[in-house]
Amino acid sequence: QVQLVESGGGSVQAGGSLRLSCAASGRTFGSYVMGWFRQAPGKEREFVAAIVWSGGSTYYADSVKGRFTFSRDNAKKTVYLQMNSLKPEDTAVYYCAAKYVDLMHSRESTYNYWGQGTQVTVSS
Repeated sequence: QVQLVESGGGSVQAGGSLRLSCAASGRTFGSYVMGWFRQAPGKEREFVAAIVWSGGSTYYADSVKGRFTFSRDNAKKTVYLQMNSLKPEDTAVYYCAAKYVDLMHSRESTYNYWGQGTQVTVSS
């Protein structure tokens, strides 16, 4: 079993930055893929980014590429989503997720574990 706890959300003006954290506990993560998804009001949850725990390969949605950076700290079992140049359309609840299979990183249904979500609000 894996538990995920997000933190770091908040309110910021357009152009600003935030860093989200996701602390994981439970089973070891040698073969995990960690992902970030987000859900804006009235919209479906969408893929933001993913990282393969071993090796550190990263994947991003086109909408955040070049602005968001996904990183990990093995010792702390924590992943981070650095969000720069934020836009009002980035406003959403952001969810951390984890799975075992290193495939289909953008597909929500492939993730086994989810955090409770953290709100990010970007004002214009």
